[in-house]
Amino acid sequence: MIVACGALVSELRAVLGQVAASGGVEMRFLPANLHNRPEGIVPALREHLDAAREQGREVFVGYADCGTGGDLDRLLEGHPGVARLPGAHCYEFFAGADVFALLHDEEPGTFYLTDFLAKHFRPLVWEGLGLDRHPQLRDDYFGAYRRVVLLSQAGDDAVLAAAAEAAAMLGLPLEHRHTGLGHLADAIPVTVRMAGAA
Repeated sequence: MIVACGALVSELRAVLGQVAASGGVEMRFLPANLHNRPEGIVPALREHLDAAREQGREVFVGYADCGTGGDLDRLLEGHPGVARLPGAHCYEFFAGADVFALLHDEEPGTFYLTDFLAKHFRPLVWEGLGLDRHPQLRDDYFGAYRRVVLLSQAGDDAVLAAAAEAAAMLGLPLEHRHTGLGHLADAIPVTVRMAGAA
């Protein structure tokens, strides 16, 4: 079983689609807006992990640290054999740790977008921060940022357009780096990717 962030539905289905379709892997997705309140990620995961342990099921967690401040790793210490996606956040595992470190060193004031976040920028970020009601707060929230970088997975023109709109809303220039899904696929254990393939 994979218990994952709802922001990864398309990407995990693309990587694991045939395996999941065969019945080899059950995928459960938690609400993507938990990222607006990362303190809710661990309690939401705990319920699924505890139930899987009682059932003797193997589990993989489709989250990086994602703002839990190490709480996710502390939870997993109590669930031996349960692994998670590497790194601090999805930007790191989509781009690869080395590329992400270079991007961060190049410009620490970067606001990152993935395909999902670009498509859902308005409800998750703009409205999530209340900027639809108080647009004057934009520069208070984003004044230290210098650019927006889209780390795209699918290379979809609609995603590029959504990212350009998001960057314009923030008043920042947009850069695009296509990451694909290779690093995500590599981060998922082979045993998960092969489950049910026979």
